[in-house]
Amino acid sequence: MMFRQVTIILVFIFCLIWRTEAQVATVSGYASNENGDPIEYANLAIKGTTNGTTTNKKGFFSLDVPANQEVVILFSFIGFERDSIVVNLPPLAKHVANITLKETSTELSTIEVKDEQLRTNTFSRIDPKTITFIPSMNSSVEDIIKTLPGVSSRDELSSQYSVRGGNFDENLVFVNNMEVYRPFLVRSGQQEGMSILNPDLVSGILFSAGGFDAEYGDKMSSVLDIRYKKPQEFAGSFDISLMGANAHLEGTFAKKRFSYLIGARYKTNTYILKGLDTKGNYKPRFFDIQGMLYYDVSEKVEISLLGYYSNNAYNLIPETRETSFGTLDEAYKITIYFDGQEVDRYQNWLSGLTVTYRPTEKMRLRFIASVYQTNESETYDISGEYWIGKLETYQGSSEYGEVTEVLGVGSYMDHARNYLDGSVFNLDHRGTLDKNAHQIDWGIRYQYSYFASRMNEWELQDSAGYTLPRPIDSIGFFNPDLDPLILKNVIKSNQNLGTSLISAYAQDTWTFKLMKADIALTGGVRAIYYSYNNQVNINPRINLAVKPHWRTETTFRISSGYYSQPPTARELTDLQGNLIPGLKSQTSIQVLAGSDLYFKAWGRPFKFVAEAYYKYIKNLIPYEIDNLNIRYYGTNDAHGYATGIDFRINGEFVKGAESWASLSFMKTEEYFEGSWIPRPTDQRVNLSIFFQDYIPKFPTWKVALTLVYGTGLPVGPPDSPRSAQTLRIPPYKRVDIGISKQLIGERTHYKNPKNVLRAFKSMWVSLEIFNLLQLSNTISYLWITDITNRQYAIPNYMTPRTFNLKLFATF
Repeated sequence: MMFRQVTIILVFIFCLIWRTEAQVATVSGYASNENGDPIEYANLAIKGTTNGTTTNKKGFFSLDVPANQEVVILFSFIGFERDSIVVNLPPLAKHVANITLKETSTELSTIEVKDEQLRTNTFSRIDPKTITFIPSMNSSVEDIIKTLPGVSSRDELSSQYSVRGGNFDENLVFVNNMEVYRPFLVRSGQQEGMSILNPDLVSGILFSAGGFDAEYGDKMSSVLDIRYKKPQEFAGSFDISLMGANAHLEGTFAKKRFSYLIGARYKTNTYILKGLDTKGNYKPRFFDIQGMLYYDVSEKVEISLLGYYSNNAYNLIPETRETSFGTLDEAYKITIYFDGQEVDRYQNWLSGLTVTYRPTEKMRLRFIASVYQTNESETYDISGEYWIGKLETYQGSSEYGEVTEVLGVGSYMDHARNYLDGSVFNLDHRGTLDKNAHQIDWGIRYQYSYFASRMNEWELQDSAGYTLPRPIDSIGFFNPDLDPLILKNVIKSNQNLGTSLISAYAQDTWTFKLMKADIALTGGVRAIYYSYNNQVNINPRINLAVKPHWRTETTFRISSGYYSQPPTARELTDLQGNLIPGLKSQTSIQVLAGSDLYFKAWGRPFKFVAEAYYKYIKNLIPYEIDNLNIRYYGTNDAHGYATGIDFRINGEFVKGAESWASLSFMKTEEYFEGSWIPRPTDQRVNLSIFFQDYIPKFPTWKVALTLVYGTGLPVGPPDSPRSAQTLRIPPYKRVDIGISKQLIGERTHYKNPKNVLRAFKSMWVSLEIFNLLQLSNTISYLWITDITNRQYAIPNYMTPRTFNLKLFATF
């Protein structure tokens, strides 16, 4: 049935491929200001279309335009007057046009100011359009972040990632200056669903893997700063695939004083989850809707409102599982028959109001109020009857690949009734003042969090009818002692936690010239008070960027600072779910040094980034990771470090298509229980490649490929001391590819003026192949113990090779 559906969809879509194509010409040149200095990232657009480009770091540009017709090319950049040129070129012609933009006193918009400033520090700017073509199961912003240096992830179904030795809880994520949060009870990517970030609504992506300014807190590892669009005209998009559907609309009214942006998404992983080793009835359903409303009260006052709601459900009735594991010489097979089911529910709300006031051209004041709420439940009763056998590995045997020896039989039962309700309220003020060569930023935030949780989970194991651990035999005793039934991994708690956090920051960015170099020096301090432990943390931070006036554009950066992370509801509970009083904030002391090198190859711009870092972490809270589930020890009796070096090169390896490669080396350890041991996120080597290409002579065909390799993470048997958890999961290796065909674009012409397809600006159809090489990646282990207390580590494999068909259109 699935094959028939895919075939029908393929036939329908590729029937749309026939169309006529016009030849094109090329306009290239140089954009500068009145002093002759290049204008980097100036915008070029073909009037009446959504097609265009931007200038590179040195002000150069190249743009394909339709031939044999009059074309108006618009030039614009914040802080400069708009300009345009008109061309009418024959096919394949190459035209050079240099343009000078005049400066204007127009007020800089919020996002452009921030982007310009952040080029001198540790933030990377990412083009949101890349999300459209990156082959991934989530089609999320985080899928791009996972390919950046210093970032690693082993779960293609999840949007979570770790950065430079930190865990998932150490990452900051902002949407229009409002902090957003990840689900609390989620254990795996199958349950998680969609990230809160809707890529259809995004206009800007900024990411820092460490060493960020005092403006950002209060986490230790990274910052992902997302800006949603402020629409200027009516537009929209939709995409439909075998895994769900998305749609968005944007526009303005009341003479553009009001603007709106709204998007809805639906996703189901049923098609993918059917390929896992565990067979059963999967019913995942994930839905969300979110939007932005903007109102320009006057030239100085703007009001914006953000709203978000998600309703995610994950139902599973497992039936059987067969998994082979081991080596070529010693192979095993486990077969499990299940009974029971799992029912999970996750509901989230976020609303935020922002008032922006510009009393003068050089001052900007923001007042932000936001509320985040979550309602989560995780319930399951699943029993499994299993047997483990040894496989015949001799290829000449008639029983090759069959079980020749039964090593153990048994059963287990997992039970959980976990419920969590949480609310986070934020009141935030931020200000910016441009004064000569200084940009002064300040802010203060009050946050109140309340979480109510009821946790009750346990695991029971037996082997051939004996509960484990096995009690002492009492055969022949007249009145034997009754050993209690021992449950494993017991968590039972009923907690109500309310905390207040007050944070404030001030920083100054001073830009000046010295000895034929442009210099930006940013110094700031962040102060944090946390009511739970009555602790005050002072975090000074400094960043220095030097850009010599060399022929080859190069920037050098050094940054250092303190980064404190007050413990939240997760970190405040121990392995048994007990709330730990007086737990201190973890603090990381970071030192980073890096450089950016801009160069040209094959006549196209490239950028090479290298950054080395060292992080010392005190008051560290040890933890264990099982898939996405982080279990904290609830103590501050450890300290550790993370050190490494990251490399990234990006540019147009193929003209008109940006690609990049990231390579990271990292080591992180902690001193705990009297010895140095690898931290759970100690991934020594990580390589990520994102590559785009066009099929020769067929420019409407596009290929995108992602390749990820990461060495294994530490792991150990359950209930073992941390010092024994030094085994390694096998390396993570994965290749995904997407092949896209443009059905409608700027060169599409229609003979019939009433053709309904004229309403579309672009339309693409994509065939995605996930896990192209059919590699088995291990995310975690199921640990089975026989009656002799011998343990077997049964790998939980991630998704196999999977196909997806997607239709994407904008209008």
